[in-house]
Amino acid sequence: MGGIDMNNYFTIDCGDILLREFRVEDADAIYELTSQPEVYEFLPDWRSTREQRLDWVTNYEIPDNKEFLDAVPNIGEHWLKLGIFLKETGEFIGFCNTGIKEELEEPNREIAYAISKFHRNKGYTTQAVKGLVSYLFENTTVEQLNTVVVLQNKASIKVIEKCGFQYVGDIDIDEQLHHHYKLLKKDWV
Repeated sequence: MGGIDMNNYFTIDCGDILLREFRVEDADAIYELTSQPEVYEFLPDWRSTREQRLDWVTNYEIPDNKEFLDAVPNIGEHWLKLGIFLKETGEFIGFCNTGIKEELEEPNREIAYAISKFHRNKGYTTQAVKGLVSYLFENTTVEQLNTVVVLQNKASIKVIEKCGFQYVGDIDIDEQLHHHYKLLKKDWV
């Protein structure tokens, strides 16, 4: 699982959707997504101007992805940021990422994601998370994954529980209470 598509971009096939590494051409779509109140309510750090987003994608996220992919299987603290695309239309509808969550005790690799308000409750986010989790457990040295979700984000909690993550307690991050979930490689089926 996880490979290079015909345009030489890293992709993970997840069924109805594909995960694909960010490209410069995705900057506008990422900006539009992270400008939706339904997204920035839960991911305020992703809010930006269009110019900032283009800068971040070009100068940070794309190089970070390359470092991650070059490091596999020993990914260390590298980040991987993948767009969620509808297979049928190629439309960018969200993202699914993995990186280090400094507020958590080690091992503190997390999965984080967002989906457009126009594509919720269709199972796409669950497919994306399962696809990235499978990729990490099958192709890297990762033994444990985490995620944190603000208590009022019921849709996200549903996704995490469907993907097999287990609730381990609450944690305060930036003066906001979050549920903390873990998934161990040995429990992944």
